[in-house]
Amino acid sequence: MLSLLHIENIAIIEQADIVLQPGFTVLTGETGAGKSIIIDSIGAILGQRTSRELIRSGAKKGFVSAVFEDIPAALKRQLEELGLDTEDDGTVRIQRELSAEGRSVCRVNMRPVSASVLKTLSPYLINIHGQHDGQKLMQEEYHIDFLDSFFEAETLLEQFRPMYAELHTLRSKIRELEKSGQQREQRIDMLRYQIDEIEAAQLQPGEEEMLTERRQFFENAGQLAYSLQAASKLLSGGEEDDGAMDLLSRAADELADVAALSQDLNNLSQKAEEARYQVEDLAASVAMLAADVDFSPKERDAVEERLDVIYRLRRKYGATIEEVLSYHDKASKELGELENADDRKDEMMEEYHRTLTRAREIASELSKRRRQAAEELETKIVAQLKDLDMPKVRISIQVSSQTKLNPHGMDEVRFLISTNPGEPVKPLSKIASGGELSRIMLAIKNVLTQTEDVGTLIFDEIDTGVSGRAAQKIALKLGEISRRKQTLCVTHLPQLAAMGDHHLLIKKSLSEEYTFTDVFSLTEEERVSELARMLSGDAITELSMQNAAELLERAAANKKK
Repeated sequence: MLSLLHIENIAIIEQADIVLQPGFTVLTGETGAGKSIIIDSIGAILGQRTSRELIRSGAKKGFVSAVFEDIPAALKRQLEELGLDTEDDGTVRIQRELSAEGRSVCRVNMRPVSASVLKTLSPYLINIHGQHDGQKLMQEEYHIDFLDSFFEAETLLEQFRPMYAELHTLRSKIRELEKSGQQREQRIDMLRYQIDEIEAAQLQPGEEEMLTERRQFFENAGQLAYSLQAASKLLSGGEEDDGAMDLLSRAADELADVAALSQDLNNLSQKAEEARYQVEDLAASVAMLAADVDFSPKERDAVEERLDVIYRLRRKYGATIEEVLSYHDKASKELGELENADDRKDEMMEEYHRTLTRAREIASELSKRRRQAAEELETKIVAQLKDLDMPKVRISIQVSSQTKLNPHGMDEVRFLISTNPGEPVKPLSKIASGGELSRIMLAIKNVLTQTEDVGTLIFDEIDTGVSGRAAQKIALKLGEISRRKQTLCVTHLPQLAAMGDHHLLIKKSLSEEYTFTDVFSLTEEERVSELARMLSGDAITELSMQNAAELLERAAANKKK
Protein backbone atom coordinates (compact mmCIF):
# COMPACT_ATOMS: atom_id res chain seq x y z
CA MET A 1 0.00 0.00 0.00
CA LEU A 2 1.24 3.48 -0.90
CA SER A 3 1.24 5.49 2.33
CA LEU A 4 3.23 8.62 1.44
CA LEU A 5 4.13 10.41 -1.77
CA HIS A 6 6.58 13.32 -1.64
CA ILE A 7 7.06 15.53 -4.72
CA GLU A 8 9.55 18.37 -5.26
CA ASN A 9 9.96 20.58 -8.33
CA ILE A 10 7.93 18.40 -10.68
CA ALA A 11 6.12 20.46 -13.33
CA ILE A 12 4.11 23.11 -11.45
CA ILE A 13 4.35 21.32 -8.10
CA GLU A 14 7.03 23.03 -6.01
CA GLN A 15 6.57 20.71 -3.03
CA ALA A 16 3.82 18.39 -1.89
CA ASP A 17 3.48 15.68 0.75
CA ILE A 18 0.52 13.44 0.03
CA VAL A 19 -0.51 11.10 2.84
CA LEU A 20 -2.60 8.20 1.57
CA GLN A 21 -4.89 5.86 3.51
CA PRO A 22 -6.28 2.39 2.87
CA GLY A 23 -9.60 2.19 1.06
CA PHE A 24 -10.87 4.47 -1.70
CA THR A 25 -9.16 7.83 -2.30
CA VAL A 26 -10.44 10.23 -4.94
CA LEU A 27 -8.43 13.07 -6.52
CA THR A 28 -10.34 15.96 -8.04
CA GLY A 29 -9.62 19.43 -9.32
CA GLU A 30 -10.12 21.79 -12.22
CA THR A 31 -8.83 20.78 -15.63
CA GLY A 32 -5.15 21.68 -15.80
CA ALA A 33 -4.76 21.87 -12.03
CA GLY A 34 -2.07 19.18 -12.08
CA LYS A 35 -3.79 15.83 -11.49
CA SER A 36 -1.76 14.24 -14.29
CA ILE A 37 1.43 15.44 -12.57
CA ILE A 38 0.58 13.21 -9.59
CA ILE A 39 0.24 10.22 -11.94
CA ASP A 40 3.49 11.12 -13.77
CA SER A 41 5.30 11.37 -10.42
CA ILE A 42 4.05 7.95 -9.40
CA GLY A 43 5.14 6.65 -12.79
CA ALA A 44 8.65 7.97 -12.12
CA ILE A 45 9.07 5.92 -8.95
CA LEU A 46 7.77 2.87 -10.87
CA GLY A 47 10.70 3.18 -13.29
CA GLN A 48 8.82 4.66 -16.21
CA ARG A 49 10.70 6.81 -18.70
CA THR A 50 10.88 10.46 -17.72
CA SER A 51 11.75 13.68 -19.50
CA ARG A 52 13.75 16.68 -18.39
CA GLU A 53 10.64 18.74 -19.23
CA LEU A 54 9.07 17.16 -16.14
CA ILE A 55 11.33 19.31 -13.91
CA ARG A 56 9.83 22.56 -12.68
CA SER A 57 10.93 25.60 -14.69
CA GLY A 58 13.95 27.26 -13.09
CA ALA A 59 14.83 24.23 -10.92
CA LYS A 60 17.99 22.17 -11.42
CA LYS A 61 16.52 18.96 -10.04
CA GLY A 62 13.19 17.25 -9.45
CA PHE A 63 12.59 14.66 -6.76
CA VAL A 64 9.92 12.06 -6.01
CA SER A 65 9.85 9.60 -3.13
CA ALA A 66 7.28 7.07 -2.00
CA VAL A 67 6.76 4.92 1.07
CA PHE A 68 4.98 1.55 0.78
CA GLU A 69 3.59 -0.33 3.79
CA ASP A 70 2.05 -3.80 4.25
CA ILE A 71 3.94 -5.06 1.21
CA PRO A 72 2.98 -8.48 -0.22
CA ALA A 73 5.13 -11.58 0.33
CA ALA A 74 5.91 -11.75 -3.40
CA LEU A 75 7.51 -8.30 -3.22
CA LYS A 76 9.59 -9.34 -0.22
CA ARG A 77 10.90 -12.32 -2.20
CA GLN A 78 11.68 -10.10 -5.17
CA LEU A 79 13.59 -7.66 -2.96
CA GLU A 80 15.60 -10.52 -1.45
CA GLU A 81 16.50 -11.81 -4.92
CA LEU A 82 17.75 -8.32 -5.84
CA GLY A 83 19.72 -8.01 -2.60
CA LEU A 84 17.43 -5.26 -1.29
CA ASP A 85 16.06 -5.57 2.22
CA THR A 86 13.00 -3.86 3.63
CA GLU A 87 13.31 -1.25 6.35
CA ASP A 88 13.20 -2.36 10.00
CA ASP A 89 9.50 -1.46 10.11
CA GLY A 90 8.80 -3.56 6.99
CA THR A 91 8.34 -0.58 4.67
CA VAL A 92 9.86 0.03 1.25
CA ARG A 93 11.09 3.51 0.38
CA ILE A 94 11.68 4.40 -3.25
CA GLN A 95 13.31 7.64 -4.41
CA ARG A 96 14.03 9.06 -7.82
CA GLU A 97 15.95 12.25 -8.51
CA LEU A 98 15.78 13.85 -11.96
CA SER A 99 18.34 16.38 -13.19
CA ALA A 100 17.92 19.09 -15.80
CA GLU A 101 20.75 17.41 -17.76
CA GLY A 102 18.58 14.35 -18.24
CA ARG A 103 20.25 12.09 -15.66
CA SER A 104 18.26 10.04 -13.17
CA VAL A 105 19.25 8.59 -9.78
CA CYS A 106 17.06 5.84 -8.29
CA ARG A 107 17.19 4.37 -4.79
CA VAL A 108 15.36 1.61 -2.96
CA ASN A 109 15.73 1.81 0.82
CA MET A 110 18.63 4.26 0.28
CA ARG A 111 20.51 1.81 -1.96
CA PRO A 112 21.18 2.98 -5.55
CA VAL A 113 19.47 0.95 -8.26
CA SER A 114 18.70 1.33 -11.95
CA ALA A 115 15.34 2.38 -13.38
CA SER A 116 14.97 -1.17 -14.73
CA VAL A 117 15.01 -2.47 -11.13
CA LEU A 118 12.12 -0.11 -10.32
CA LYS A 119 10.26 -1.55 -13.32
CA THR A 120 10.88 -5.05 -11.96
CA LEU A 121 9.34 -4.07 -8.63
CA SER A 122 6.43 -2.05 -10.05
CA PRO A 123 4.03 -5.00 -10.69
CA TYR A 124 4.05 -5.66 -6.93
CA LEU A 125 3.57 -1.99 -5.98
CA ILE A 126 1.01 -0.16 -8.14
CA ASN A 127 -1.18 -0.95 -11.12
CA ILE A 128 -2.16 2.18 -13.07
CA HIS A 129 -5.18 2.05 -15.35
CA GLY A 130 -5.38 5.08 -17.61
CA GLN A 131 -7.10 6.14 -20.78
CA HIS A 132 -4.44 4.38 -22.89
CA ASP A 133 -5.71 1.03 -21.54
CA GLY A 134 -9.08 1.79 -23.10
CA GLN A 135 -7.32 2.59 -26.36
CA LYS A 136 -5.57 -0.78 -26.20
CA LEU A 137 -8.94 -2.44 -25.82
CA MET A 138 -9.85 -0.96 -29.21
CA GLN A 139 -6.76 -2.53 -30.81
CA GLU A 140 -7.16 -6.27 -31.29
CA GLU A 141 -3.41 -7.00 -31.26
CA TYR A 142 -3.47 -6.30 -27.50
CA HIS A 143 -6.42 -8.58 -26.73
CA ILE A 144 -4.19 -11.63 -26.36
CA ASP A 145 -2.26 -9.82 -23.62
CA PHE A 146 -5.47 -9.28 -21.63
CA LEU A 147 -6.35 -12.96 -21.88
CA ASP A 148 -2.81 -14.12 -21.03
CA SER A 149 -2.86 -11.93 -17.92
CA PHE A 150 -5.84 -13.91 -16.66
CA PHE A 151 -3.98 -17.21 -16.35
CA GLU A 152 -0.35 -18.17 -15.88
CA ALA A 153 0.55 -17.90 -19.55
CA GLU A 154 3.93 -16.37 -18.75
CA THR A 155 5.33 -19.73 -17.58
CA LEU A 156 4.65 -21.29 -20.99
CA LEU A 157 5.62 -18.14 -22.88
CA GLU A 158 9.03 -18.10 -21.17
CA GLN A 159 9.63 -21.53 -22.70
CA PHE A 160 8.18 -20.62 -26.09
CA ARG A 161 9.84 -17.25 -26.79
CA PRO A 162 13.48 -18.52 -26.91
CA MET A 163 12.39 -21.33 -29.24
CA TYR A 164 10.59 -18.88 -31.52
CA ALA A 165 13.71 -16.69 -31.65
CA GLU A 166 15.88 -19.76 -32.34
CA LEU A 167 13.59 -20.79 -35.21
CA HIS A 168 13.99 -17.35 -36.74
CA THR A 169 17.80 -17.56 -36.43
CA LEU A 170 17.96 -21.07 -37.90
CA ARG A 171 15.69 -20.06 -40.78
CA SER A 172 18.02 -17.15 -41.64
CA LYS A 173 21.10 -19.38 -41.54
CA ILE A 174 19.47 -22.05 -43.71
CA ARG A 175 18.45 -19.43 -46.29
CA GLU A 176 22.02 -18.16 -46.31
CA LEU A 177 23.28 -21.67 -47.03
CA GLU A 178 20.71 -22.03 -49.79
CA LYS A 179 22.18 -19.17 -51.79
CA SER A 180 23.32 -20.05 -55.31
CA GLY A 181 26.10 -22.62 -55.49
CA GLN A 182 28.04 -20.35 -57.87
CA GLN A 183 28.39 -17.64 -55.21
CA ARG A 184 29.54 -20.19 -52.67
CA GLU A 185 32.10 -21.69 -55.07
CA GLN A 186 33.44 -18.24 -55.89
CA ARG A 187 33.85 -17.52 -52.22
CA ILE A 188 35.57 -20.88 -51.67
CA ASP A 189 38.04 -20.18 -54.50
CA MET A 190 38.88 -16.77 -53.12
CA LEU A 191 39.35 -18.06 -49.58
CA ARG A 192 41.61 -20.89 -50.80
CA TYR A 193 43.78 -18.42 -52.72
CA GLN A 194 44.08 -16.13 -49.69
CA ILE A 195 44.87 -19.00 -47.32
CA ASP A 196 47.51 -20.45 -49.71
CA GLU A 197 49.10 -17.02 -50.14
CA ILE A 198 49.43 -16.48 -46.40
CA GLU A 199 50.64 -20.02 -45.73
CA ALA A 200 53.26 -19.79 -48.51
CA ALA A 201 54.80 -16.76 -46.80
CA GLN A 202 55.35 -18.75 -43.56
CA LEU A 203 55.09 -15.61 -41.46
CA GLN A 204 56.44 -15.57 -37.92
CA PRO A 205 55.34 -13.19 -35.17
CA GLY A 206 58.01 -10.53 -34.57
CA GLU A 207 59.69 -11.27 -37.87
CA GLU A 208 59.06 -7.85 -39.41
CA GLU A 209 60.67 -6.00 -36.48
CA MET A 210 63.80 -8.15 -36.74
CA LEU A 211 64.07 -7.61 -40.50
CA THR A 212 63.54 -3.87 -40.16
CA GLU A 213 66.37 -3.69 -37.63
CA ARG A 214 68.63 -5.64 -40.03
CA ARG A 215 67.81 -3.27 -42.89
CA GLN A 216 68.71 -0.27 -40.74
CA PHE A 217 72.05 -2.00 -40.10
CA PHE A 218 72.67 -2.33 -43.84
CA GLU A 219 71.75 1.31 -44.46
CA ASN A 220 74.41 2.45 -41.92
CA ALA A 221 77.01 -0.23 -42.67
CA GLY A 222 79.50 2.15 -44.46
CA GLN A 223 79.71 4.62 -41.62
CA LEU A 224 79.80 1.78 -39.12
CA ALA A 225 82.72 0.00 -40.89
CA TYR A 226 84.74 3.21 -41.16
CA SER A 227 84.25 4.13 -37.50
CA LEU A 228 85.03 0.64 -36.21
CA GLN A 229 88.19 0.34 -38.34
CA ALA A 230 89.43 3.79 -37.25
CA ALA A 231 88.76 2.94 -33.59
CA SER A 232 90.56 -0.39 -33.98
CA LYS A 233 93.61 1.30 -35.51
CA LEU A 234 93.73 3.93 -32.74
CA LEU A 235 93.56 1.23 -30.10
CA SER A 236 95.89 -1.38 -31.65
CA GLY A 237 98.17 0.83 -33.77
CA GLY A 238 99.58 0.25 -37.26
CA GLU A 239 102.88 -0.26 -39.09
CA GLU A 240 103.96 3.34 -38.61
CA ASP A 241 102.07 4.47 -35.48
CA ASP A 242 101.67 3.02 -32.06
CA GLY A 243 98.12 2.54 -30.80
CA ALA A 244 96.65 3.40 -27.43
CA MET A 245 97.19 -0.19 -26.30
CA ASP A 246 100.98 -0.04 -26.97
CA LEU A 247 101.34 3.38 -25.38
CA LEU A 248 99.38 2.33 -22.29
CA SER A 249 101.46 -0.88 -22.04
CA ARG A 250 104.71 1.08 -22.10
CA ALA A 251 103.39 3.50 -19.47
CA ALA A 252 102.39 0.57 -17.25
CA ASP A 253 105.92 -0.93 -17.61
CA GLU A 254 107.55 2.36 -16.63
CA LEU A 255 105.41 2.66 -13.54
CA ALA A 256 106.08 -0.96 -12.60
CA ASP A 257 109.84 -0.20 -12.55
CA VAL A 258 109.39 2.40 -9.76
CA ALA A 259 106.42 0.85 -7.95
CA ALA A 260 108.58 -0.36 -5.06
CA LEU A 261 109.73 3.16 -4.16
CA SER A 262 106.46 4.24 -2.49
CA GLN A 263 102.91 3.17 -1.85
CA ASP A 264 101.51 5.92 -4.13
CA LEU A 265 103.65 4.72 -7.06
CA ASN A 266 102.57 1.16 -6.37
CA ASN A 267 98.91 2.22 -6.54
CA LEU A 268 99.49 4.06 -9.82
CA SER A 269 101.27 1.02 -11.26
CA GLN A 270 98.26 -1.22 -10.40
CA LYS A 271 95.78 1.22 -11.99
CA ALA A 272 97.90 1.38 -15.15
CA GLU A 273 97.96 -2.42 -15.30
CA GLU A 274 94.17 -2.59 -14.94
CA ALA A 275 93.72 0.06 -17.65
CA ARG A 276 95.98 -1.95 -19.99
CA TYR A 277 93.80 -5.05 -19.59
CA GLN A 278 90.61 -3.01 -20.16
CA VAL A 279 91.97 -1.43 -23.33
CA GLU A 280 93.08 -4.83 -24.60
CA ASP A 281 89.49 -6.14 -24.09
CA LEU A 282 88.09 -3.03 -25.79
CA ALA A 283 90.41 -3.43 -28.76
CA ALA A 284 89.46 -7.09 -29.15
CA SER A 285 85.71 -6.26 -29.07
CA VAL A 286 86.05 -3.44 -31.60
CA ALA A 287 88.09 -5.69 -33.92
CA MET A 288 85.41 -8.40 -33.68
CA LEU A 289 82.58 -5.96 -34.58
CA ALA A 290 84.65 -4.55 -37.42
CA ALA A 291 85.04 -8.05 -38.83
CA ASP A 292 81.25 -8.64 -38.62
CA VAL A 293 80.44 -5.47 -40.54
CA ASP A 294 81.28 -7.31 -43.67
CA PHE A 295 77.98 -8.49 -45.29
CA SER A 296 76.78 -10.04 -48.48
CA PRO A 297 74.73 -7.93 -50.95
CA LYS A 298 72.60 -11.05 -51.43
CA GLU A 299 71.62 -10.97 -47.78
CA ARG A 300 70.56 -7.34 -48.10
CA ASP A 301 68.46 -8.16 -51.19
CA ALA A 302 66.87 -11.10 -49.38
CA VAL A 303 65.87 -8.87 -46.45
CA GLU A 304 64.29 -6.33 -48.81
CA GLU A 305 62.38 -9.03 -50.67
CA ARG A 306 61.08 -10.53 -47.45
CA LEU A 307 59.93 -7.15 -46.16
CA ASP A 308 58.17 -6.54 -49.47
CA VAL A 309 56.27 -9.84 -49.12
CA ILE A 310 55.21 -8.90 -45.60
CA TYR A 311 54.14 -5.40 -46.75
CA ARG A 312 51.93 -6.80 -49.53
CA LEU A 313 50.24 -9.27 -47.17
CA ARG A 314 49.66 -6.54 -44.59
CA ARG A 315 47.97 -4.33 -47.19
CA LYS A 316 45.53 -7.15 -47.96
CA TYR A 317 44.86 -8.86 -44.68
CA GLY A 318 45.85 -6.77 -41.66
CA ALA A 319 47.99 -4.00 -40.22
CA THR A 320 50.41 -6.43 -38.50
CA ILE A 321 51.69 -9.98 -39.00
CA GLU A 322 49.53 -11.04 -36.04
CA GLU A 323 46.42 -9.62 -37.76
CA VAL A 324 47.35 -11.36 -41.03
CA LEU A 325 47.67 -14.68 -39.19
CA SER A 326 44.34 -14.01 -37.42
CA TYR A 327 42.68 -13.41 -40.81
CA HIS A 328 44.14 -16.73 -41.98
CA ASP A 329 42.46 -18.51 -39.05
CA LYS A 330 39.09 -16.84 -39.74
CA ALA A 331 39.31 -17.57 -43.46
CA SER A 332 40.17 -21.22 -42.74
CA LYS A 333 37.15 -21.52 -40.46
CA GLU A 334 34.82 -19.94 -43.03
CA LEU A 335 36.26 -22.17 -45.77
CA GLY A 336 35.58 -25.23 -43.66
CA GLU A 337 32.00 -24.10 -43.09
CA LEU A 338 31.41 -23.43 -46.78
CA GLU A 339 32.96 -26.73 -47.86
CA ASN A 340 30.72 -28.51 -45.36
CA ALA A 341 27.68 -26.33 -46.14
CA ASP A 342 25.49 -29.23 -47.22
CA ASP A 343 26.25 -31.20 -44.07
CA ARG A 344 25.66 -28.12 -41.92
CA LYS A 345 22.42 -27.40 -43.74
CA ASP A 346 21.17 -30.93 -43.01
CA GLU A 347 22.13 -30.55 -39.34
CA MET A 348 20.37 -27.19 -39.13
CA MET A 349 17.27 -28.58 -40.79
CA GLU A 350 17.15 -31.39 -38.25
CA GLU A 351 17.61 -28.90 -35.41
CA TYR A 352 14.96 -26.62 -36.94
CA HIS A 353 12.39 -29.42 -37.11
CA ARG A 354 13.17 -30.55 -33.55
CA THR A 355 12.74 -26.99 -32.26
CA LEU A 356 9.61 -26.47 -34.38
CA THR A 357 8.02 -29.64 -33.02
CA ARG A 358 8.68 -28.61 -29.42
CA ALA A 359 7.51 -25.03 -30.06
CA ARG A 360 4.27 -26.32 -31.60
CA GLU A 361 3.69 -28.53 -28.56
CA ILE A 362 3.98 -25.52 -26.25
CA ALA A 363 1.89 -23.36 -28.60
CA SER A 364 -0.81 -26.07 -28.60
CA GLU A 365 -0.79 -26.15 -24.80
CA LEU A 366 -1.11 -22.34 -24.79
CA SER A 367 -4.08 -22.59 -27.17
CA LYS A 368 -5.75 -25.15 -24.93
CA ARG A 369 -5.21 -23.05 -21.82
CA ARG A 370 -6.38 -19.88 -23.60
CA ARG A 371 -9.66 -21.48 -24.68
CA GLN A 372 -10.30 -22.68 -21.15
CA ALA A 373 -9.39 -19.29 -19.69
CA ALA A 374 -11.48 -17.45 -22.31
CA GLU A 375 -14.67 -19.16 -21.16
CA GLU A 376 -13.98 -18.37 -17.52
CA LEU A 377 -12.96 -14.78 -18.26
CA GLU A 378 -16.10 -14.21 -20.36
CA THR A 379 -18.29 -15.31 -17.44
CA LYS A 380 -16.46 -13.10 -14.93
CA ILE A 381 -16.45 -10.01 -17.16
CA VAL A 382 -20.19 -10.36 -17.85
CA ALA A 383 -20.84 -10.69 -14.11
CA GLN A 384 -18.87 -7.50 -13.48
CA LEU A 385 -20.68 -5.65 -16.29
CA LYS A 386 -24.07 -6.52 -14.78
CA ASP A 387 -22.95 -4.62 -11.69
CA LEU A 388 -21.97 -1.75 -14.00
CA ASP A 389 -25.47 -1.31 -15.47
CA MET A 390 -24.88 -3.45 -18.56
CA PRO A 391 -27.18 -6.42 -17.71
CA LYS A 392 -27.84 -7.55 -21.28
CA VAL A 393 -24.28 -7.50 -22.53
CA ARG A 394 -22.67 -10.60 -24.04
CA ILE A 395 -18.90 -10.98 -24.28
CA SER A 396 -17.21 -13.52 -26.54
CA ILE A 397 -13.46 -14.03 -26.41
CA GLN A 398 -12.53 -15.63 -29.70
CA VAL A 399 -9.31 -17.70 -29.78
CA SER A 400 -8.30 -18.54 -33.36
CA SER A 401 -5.36 -20.89 -33.90
CA GLN A 402 -3.22 -20.46 -37.00
CA THR A 403 -0.85 -22.90 -38.70
CA LYS A 404 1.98 -20.35 -38.63
CA LEU A 405 3.66 -19.55 -35.35
CA ASN A 406 3.79 -15.99 -34.02
CA PRO A 407 5.48 -14.42 -30.97
CA HIS A 408 2.45 -15.44 -28.82
CA GLY A 409 2.31 -19.05 -30.01
CA MET A 410 -0.16 -19.81 -32.77
CA ASP A 411 -3.20 -17.86 -31.62
CA GLU A 412 -5.01 -14.65 -32.40
CA VAL A 413 -7.45 -13.36 -29.79
CA ARG A 414 -10.42 -11.03 -30.29
CA PHE A 415 -12.84 -9.64 -27.72
CA LEU A 416 -16.31 -9.46 -29.27
CA ILE A 417 -19.40 -7.86 -27.71
CA SER A 418 -23.14 -7.55 -28.08
CA THR A 419 -24.71 -4.79 -25.99
CA ASN A 420 -28.31 -5.40 -27.01
CA PRO A 421 -30.38 -8.62 -26.92
CA GLY A 422 -30.76 -10.36 -30.28
CA GLU A 423 -27.71 -8.73 -31.84
CA PRO A 424 -24.71 -10.88 -32.82
CA VAL A 425 -21.38 -10.24 -31.15
CA LYS A 426 -19.13 -7.88 -33.09
CA PRO A 427 -15.68 -6.30 -32.61
CA LEU A 428 -15.45 -3.88 -29.69
CA SER A 429 -14.17 -1.10 -31.92
CA LYS A 430 -17.36 -1.22 -34.03
CA ILE A 431 -19.94 -1.54 -31.25
CA ALA A 432 -18.86 -0.13 -27.88
CA SER A 433 -19.29 3.55 -27.06
CA GLY A 434 -16.81 5.50 -24.95
CA GLY A 435 -18.82 4.96 -21.78
CA GLU A 436 -19.22 1.25 -22.50
CA LEU A 437 -15.51 0.89 -23.14
CA SER A 438 -14.74 2.50 -19.79
CA ARG A 439 -16.99 0.03 -18.01
CA ILE A 440 -15.68 -2.96 -19.97
CA MET A 441 -12.12 -1.97 -19.18
CA LEU A 442 -12.98 -1.52 -15.51
CA ALA A 443 -14.61 -4.96 -15.47
CA ILE A 444 -11.56 -6.57 -17.08
CA LYS A 445 -9.21 -4.72 -14.74
CA ASN A 446 -11.22 -5.79 -11.72
CA VAL A 447 -11.13 -9.45 -12.76
CA LEU A 448 -7.42 -9.42 -13.63
CA THR A 449 -6.26 -7.67 -10.46
CA GLN A 450 -8.19 -9.92 -8.07
CA THR A 451 -5.38 -12.49 -8.07
CA GLU A 452 -2.47 -10.06 -8.49
CA ASP A 453 -0.07 -9.33 -5.63
CA VAL A 454 -0.16 -5.59 -6.32
CA GLY A 455 -1.36 -3.60 -3.31
CA THR A 456 -2.49 -0.33 -4.94
CA LEU A 457 -4.71 0.35 -7.95
CA ILE A 458 -4.89 3.76 -9.63
CA PHE A 459 -7.66 4.65 -12.07
CA ASP A 460 -6.86 7.76 -14.08
CA GLU A 461 -10.02 9.35 -15.49
CA ILE A 462 -11.82 6.12 -16.36
CA ASP A 463 -15.08 8.09 -16.37
CA THR A 464 -14.69 9.21 -20.00
CA GLY A 465 -18.07 9.18 -21.72
CA VAL A 466 -19.88 8.11 -18.53
CA SER A 467 -22.65 9.89 -16.67
CA GLY A 468 -25.82 9.36 -14.67
CA ARG A 469 -26.68 5.81 -13.61
CA ALA A 470 -23.56 4.30 -15.24
CA ALA A 471 -21.36 6.71 -13.26
CA GLN A 472 -23.07 5.62 -10.04
CA LYS A 473 -22.44 1.96 -10.90
CA ILE A 474 -18.76 2.64 -11.58
CA ALA A 475 -18.51 4.44 -8.25
CA LEU A 476 -19.99 1.43 -6.47
CA LYS A 477 -17.65 -0.95 -8.28
CA LEU A 478 -14.60 1.13 -7.33
CA GLY A 479 -15.82 1.16 -3.75
CA GLU A 480 -16.10 -2.62 -3.88
CA ILE A 481 -12.57 -2.95 -5.30
CA SER A 482 -11.19 -0.66 -2.58
CA ARG A 483 -12.28 -3.15 0.08
CA ARG A 484 -9.67 -5.56 -1.31
CA LYS A 485 -6.94 -3.20 -2.44
CA GLN A 486 -6.02 0.42 -1.86
CA THR A 487 -7.71 2.31 -4.71
CA LEU A 488 -7.00 5.81 -6.04
CA CYS A 489 -9.14 7.44 -8.69
CA VAL A 490 -8.64 10.69 -10.61
CA THR A 491 -12.12 11.78 -11.62
CA HIS A 492 -14.34 14.62 -12.84
CA LEU A 493 -17.58 12.88 -11.84
CA PRO A 494 -19.23 13.90 -8.54
CA GLN A 495 -20.79 10.42 -8.20
CA LEU A 496 -17.31 8.85 -8.11
CA ALA A 497 -15.87 11.57 -5.89
CA ALA A 498 -18.67 11.14 -3.34
CA MET A 499 -17.93 7.42 -3.02
CA GLY A 500 -14.38 8.02 -1.82
CA ASP A 501 -13.33 7.26 1.73
CA HIS A 502 -10.78 10.05 1.40
CA HIS A 503 -10.81 13.09 -0.85
CA LEU A 504 -7.74 14.97 -2.16
CA LEU A 505 -8.15 18.29 -3.97
CA ILE A 506 -5.55 19.29 -6.57
CA LYS A 507 -5.61 23.08 -6.76
CA LYS A 508 -3.61 25.48 -8.91
CA SER A 509 -2.80 29.01 -7.75
CA LEU A 510 -1.01 31.92 -9.41
CA SER A 511 1.49 34.44 -8.07
CA GLU A 512 3.00 37.37 -9.92
CA GLU A 513 5.74 35.20 -11.41
CA TYR A 514 4.91 31.53 -10.87
CA THR A 515 2.14 28.94 -11.03
CA PHE A 516 1.83 26.55 -8.09
CA THR A 517 -0.13 23.34 -7.55
CA ASP A 518 -0.99 22.17 -4.05
CA VAL A 519 -2.68 19.04 -2.75
CA PHE A 520 -5.23 19.35 0.07
CA SER A 521 -6.95 16.64 2.10
CA LEU A 522 -10.59 17.74 2.39
CA THR A 523 -12.80 17.63 5.46
CA GLU A 524 -16.41 16.52 5.12
CA GLU A 525 -17.56 20.15 4.92
CA GLU A 526 -14.93 20.94 2.29
CA ARG A 527 -15.99 17.86 0.33
CA VAL A 528 -19.51 19.25 0.08
CA SER A 529 -18.16 22.47 -1.48
CA GLU A 530 -15.94 20.56 -3.92
CA LEU A 531 -18.78 18.27 -5.01
CA ALA A 532 -21.02 21.34 -5.45
CA ARG A 533 -18.36 22.84 -7.74
CA MET A 534 -18.23 19.59 -9.72
CA LEU A 535 -22.02 19.63 -10.03
CA SER A 536 -22.56 23.25 -11.03
CA GLY A 537 -19.20 24.79 -11.87
CA ASP A 538 -18.06 28.09 -10.35
CA ALA A 539 -21.60 29.26 -9.66
CA ILE A 540 -22.11 27.29 -6.44
CA THR A 541 -25.66 27.69 -5.19
CA GLU A 542 -27.51 26.57 -2.11
CA LEU A 543 -29.24 23.92 -4.23
CA SER A 544 -25.93 22.55 -5.53
CA MET A 545 -24.66 22.40 -1.95
CA GLN A 546 -27.77 20.44 -0.96
CA ASN A 547 -27.28 18.08 -3.91
CA ALA A 548 -23.64 17.57 -2.95
CA ALA A 549 -24.56 16.78 0.65
CA GLU A 550 -27.18 14.34 -0.58
CA LEU A 551 -24.60 12.63 -2.80
CA LEU A 552 -22.33 12.10 0.20
CA GLU A 553 -25.22 10.73 2.27
CA ARG A 554 -26.19 8.24 -0.43
CA ALA A 555 -22.55 7.21 -0.84
CA ALA A 556 -22.26 6.63 2.91
CA ALA A 557 -25.40 4.47 2.82
CA ASN A 558 -24.04 2.46 -0.11
CA LYS A 559 -20.78 1.86 1.74
CA LYS A 560 -22.69 0.44 4.70
CA LYS A 561 -24.47 -1.96 2.37
